[in-house]
Amino acid sequence: MTQLAPYAVCEANSRGRQVAEPAPLARCEFQRDRDRIVHCTAFRRLEYKTQVFVNHEGDLFRTRLTHSIEVAQITRSIARALHLNEDLAEAVALSHDLGHTPFGHAGQEALNTCMKDFGGFEHNLQSLRTVDVLEESYAEFNGLNLLHETREGILKHCSHKNAEGLGEIGRRFLEGHQPSLEAQLANLADEIAYNNHDIDDGLRSGLITLEQLDAVPIFARNRQIVERAYPGLAGRRLIHETIRRMINLMAVDLIDRTRANILEAQVGSLDDVRVAPRLVAYSAELLPELRVLKGFLRENLYHHYQVLRMTDKARRIIQDLFAAFMNDPRLLPPQYQQMARSDKPRAIADYIAGMTDRYAMKEHRRLYAVGEIY
Repeated sequence: MTQLAPYAVCEANSRGRQVAEPAPLARCEFQRDRDRIVHCTAFRRLEYKTQVFVNHEGDLFRTRLTHSIEVAQITRSIARALHLNEDLAEAVALSHDLGHTPFGHAGQEALNTCMKDFGGFEHNLQSLRTVDVLEESYAEFNGLNLLHETREGILKHCSHKNAEGLGEIGRRFLEGHQPSLEAQLANLADEIAYNNHDIDDGLRSGLITLEQLDAVPIFARNRQIVERAYPGLAGRRLIHETIRRMINLMAVDLIDRTRANILEAQVGSLDDVRVAPRLVAYSAELLPELRVLKGFLRENLYHHYQVLRMTDKARRIIQDLFAAFMNDPRLLPPQYQQMARSDKPRAIADYIAGMTDRYAMKEHRRLYAVGEIY
């Protein structure tokens, strides 16, 4: 790890864990957090949770797991350039999607609709609930007992109403303060990863084409750079060379703008970071191009009729599962039946949110398909 900047999170300025533990012997506290995340059950489940395409639609499309790994790589590289805490930034990046439902955002929207009368459902809050409560690995505490700074990085956004019930971890939303630079960085590294890799998956699937992407300036410009450097290059190599340049462009822009913001705000400590405006940011010149890219992906990939057909099926699966368990919680596994005695809707949401795509489809068949017994 490089020399940390004075405004980076370190063990000396960390707010620690909810349950005190002996210090690790051969690694730092932030490495301990990262390792606990990598070894937890929720992290393994991400392998079979949708990013854009449902897992069975192809072996080479991103899943929540590969996406999280790619986010962690981008986060760590930028953190090093900014002299931030790489281990903390990596831990936040690896854990940011732990609470995501099966079937991506369609699953989250469906579960939130089901929970509208019971406090709603939001995957950031569910990720925090996963690491604070739901993981069952340790004898002395529920969850993973992560550091405050890792937990605040997981909770990217939160309503005032929800923040009021979260204690210390929700206070910054009530006071209008910012999380650490490491947390801010992981949030934008997530955008860099999915904006670029969704293009790659969209092209691989055939739902979008290179010709369509000529209307997206940031892609068209970088494609032209590649074609001038490598005349005749085509296919997967052309796509990869273009996308890697886009990732580099976004990362370097983010580094340069963030350095300038830190200097302008005269930030000298972690406390300064918390009361400053959001410092990790893109330049004003790049932002319009990113908006065009996001708009293109929304209209041409996320709203493609084939994707919408699958997401519509996914919504029905989530809604049917929720309805069945609400009607008769005895259909839940024993662990969740016990949880349902104190809060039935939340126990059902925990169970459904923890499912993989294929497990949710299998559970739906068990409950609704005639002749499906086991």
